[in-house]
Amino acid sequence: MDEPLHLQLPNLYVFQQVAKRGSFQAAADHLQLSRSAVSKKVAQLEGHLSQRLLQRSTRKLRLTEIGESLLKATATLEQLVFDTEQLRLDQQQQPSGSVKISSSTLITQRLLLPILPALKTEFPRITLDLNIDDQQVDLIETGVDIAVRIGHLPDSSLVARQIGVKTWGYFASPAYLRLHGEPVDPSQLRDHQCLVFRSQQLNANHWPFVDPEAPAGAIESLLIEPAVTSDNASALVEMATMGLGIIQVDPLIIELELTSGALVPVLRRWRHPESAPIHLVCLGRKARNRSVDAVWEFLGERLSLRAVDTGIDQS
Repeated sequence: MDEPLHLQLPNLYVFQQVAKRGSFQAAADHLQLSRSAVSKKVAQLEGHLSQRLLQRSTRKLRLTEIGESLLKATATLEQLVFDTEQLRLDQQQQPSGSVKISSSTLITQRLLLPILPALKTEFPRITLDLNIDDQQVDLIETGVDIAVRIGHLPDSSLVARQIGVKTWGYFASPAYLRLHGEPVDPSQLRDHQCLVFRSQQLNANHWPFVDPEAPAGAIESLLIEPAVTSDNASALVEMATMGLGIIQVDPLIIELELTSGALVPVLRRWRHPESAPIHLVCLGRKARNRSVDAVWEFLGERLSLRAVDTGIDQS
């Protein structure tokens, strides 16, 4: 059985280079092959076709009639090889594949989503898989490549990069305050509707306060009887804007609501005593591919968290 013609494609390409460059040696130099290897490949093609393609002489090569016809018939082969090589180089230069990112609801909505168009423009071949969860997930068990973590990190094999600091304040809608009045002291929260975030990592029923006029370091912790609890921070913010109660939340995350006036600070004289670092975390370098590294660097540069002027005394 004759060998299929498509198996002769490498030999066809070598023949093209010999014909184009006018000698076996010139083709060999271009292809980075030995002259004998080039001659052998052309001979194999001629053997397959049972036709001589080149008239050889000591001074120059000349295409036979069938050689001329074959050269014209395969004119697009060189461009195909070039395009294929460019595709390979592009794949090497542009990261591709899937990168899974885990983040809380509000950080995803308010901080990640606004920069995703720029990320996709820079890395169009990367597919983003967003894991939106207000509870921390195990990167290995869930297949997450990069996560945004709030709070001090336990010793682990994770690589961490701090991108900001989370603070807390107390906020309500103007409509709620018109209806229920504004508390002037934390103890008055017992008479108010409070919206409490429920988390495995956070004892959210205790709201701490520092009075700047009290002795240094004096912290008052108030046990809250919540009107609503939820493990979805975004839903709680929405409830607060609807006038359902007072919320404890990071002012950075509700910048839009503060700017529009949908939420306003309460207990302005009092401040929350705590803050928590915000990190990007990922697995060690040996467990990361090129695409994860590219997204990691992009997020580290773009996801710098800025302070928001909320009118809260942070001194």
